[in-house]
This record gives sequence, C-alpha cells and structure tokens, in this order.
Amino acid sequence: MSLLTNVMDNTLDDGYAEAARRRGEYGTSRMPSAARGRLVLVVGLALAGVVITVGGVQSHKAASTLARERQELIDRINGANSSADRLQRDIEQLRTRVDTAQRQALRSTGEDQRLQQLGVEAGTVAASGPGVKLVVDDAAEATGGGGGTNPRDSSGFGDSGRVRDRDLQLIVNGLWVADAEAISINGQRLTALSAIRAAGDAILVDNRPLVPPYTVLAIGNGKQFSTAFRDSVGGRYLKLLQDNYGIRASISVQGKVEVPAATGVTLRYASPVGAGTAGAGTADAGTVGAGTGGATP
Repeated sequence: MSLLTNVMDNTLDDGYAEAARRRGEYGTSRMPSAARGRLVLVVGLALAGVVITVGGVQSHKAASTLARERQELIDRINGANSSADRLQRDIEQLRTRVDTAQRQALRSTGEDQRLQQLGVEAGTVAASGPGVKLVVDDAAEATGGGGGTNPRDSSGFGDSGRVRDRDLQLIVNGLWVADAEAISINGQRLTALSAIRAAGDAILVDNRPLVPPYTVLAIGNGKQFSTAFRDSVGGRYLKLLQDNYGIRASISVQGKVEVPAATGVTLRYASPVGAGTAGAGTADAGTVGAGTGGATP
C-alpha cells in the first residue's frame, strides 16, 4: 500500500522534476543570458550574413559572366556562318565568271556543249530538267515503330523514328540506281566525291550539317524515274522505314527540277584527252557505295 500511495502522491519522476526546476531557474528560452554569450551570437549571425551576401554576389557575377560568354560564343558562330555564306556567294560568282570564260574560249572549237555535259555529270555545273522531289522527315514522335521486318538490324541502329545518315545513303543510292542524272539534298549537290555522314545527331553532306525535313531533288525521266526508284532497293528500304518507324516521306513527279552546282570540287587527276585516261574533270562512272553519291556519266 505504501508503494501505491507513493506513486499516486509523486507522479513525476525525480529526473523530470529536476529538469523542470532548471527550466524554472534559467527560463525556457535558449538565448544566452550573459552579455558575452549574446555578443558571440551577434558576431556569428553577422558572419553568416556576410557569407550569404558574398555568395549571392558571386553567384550573380558568375551568372552574368556565363551569359556574356554564351552570347559572345553565339555571336562568333553567327559571324562565322555569315562569313561562310559570303565566301560561298563569292565562289559562285567566280565560278560563273570562269564558266563564261570557258564557254567563250571553247565556242569557236565546238567543245562548249561537251564541256557543259561533262560539268553536269561531274556536278560542277548547275542542272535542270524533269525529275522527282522526295521529302523525308523524322517520325512525328521519335519512338519505335510497328513490328515486321527490321531494316536497321544489320547496321546497329536503335529503334528510333529519326532519319539516320545510312537511311539517306541508301535512299540516294536507290535514286542513282534508278538512273538519276543529278541529285541534291537540301540544296547540296552530290558528286562522285560526296559523302553522307553523321556527327552526333546531325547528318552531314560534304561536311555541311543538314536539318530535317530532307528535301531530295533528282533529275530523271519523270514518271518512269519515280517508278524505277520505288522498285529499287532504296525505294523498298524507304517503304520499310515508313511502315516500321513512322518515318514520313513523300515523292512527287516534277516537270522541272533545278539542282545547284557543287562547291569545293577539287580536280585530283587529269591528263590530256587521248592519253589513255579520262579527260580532265571527268568523274568515274558507276553506282557508289553506301555513304556517297556519285554522278553517272
């Protein structure tokens, strides 16, 4: 009974009672009551404020510096692109002057028509005529397509709805097989020395990056040319890309197609006509391998 009476009379443990007495003596606030303690607290808060302020100022300065450097880089890129465009225009003007001089020099000998034809075949001269317009674009959503035959298994491509460099290679080669006389992709003329490559996610044609949609212009024999391409390996490959990956493509017969002259074509080998080799400036005939486009003289 004495134990029960003690528990009922003393419900608070001695340790809790001692803690309560301490709180009563020193108060419930954790703020130091001594002047020295308060001074230390003020100095600490001041240092913390200085550190936070300095950090904020430095972050603002760093952000401003990064933005300025980014803008300077953008300006440099835009300036380089503008300079490249100006040089391209100068090249085209000089090429026009050279072509005019060549025609004037060869007109008296009757070789101007032959030179013109060789220029079209080699890609150094702009060309026009009936042909087809083929527009190839990424899928609406760059995700996997349906089932069926996977045309990319042998190349290691992922299950993606994006147009890859090898896709354009095979499509272009299909156009050459269908007897295309001249081809351009997004305004870039293909020659026997042209290459279609990838740099990251970008497709390069003769080291110039292209963006989708990819507009392929090809000069050929109208409807027969379009039918021949659809029946070629490149045409069937394009159909598989549409069915399996949702790649968008459309082909239309054009009464007149204009393709520009190629830029940066360098004469590597030349010899006089009749010396046992091809004439100066001519290109080798034949269908090119994947990744290149070639003119068939």
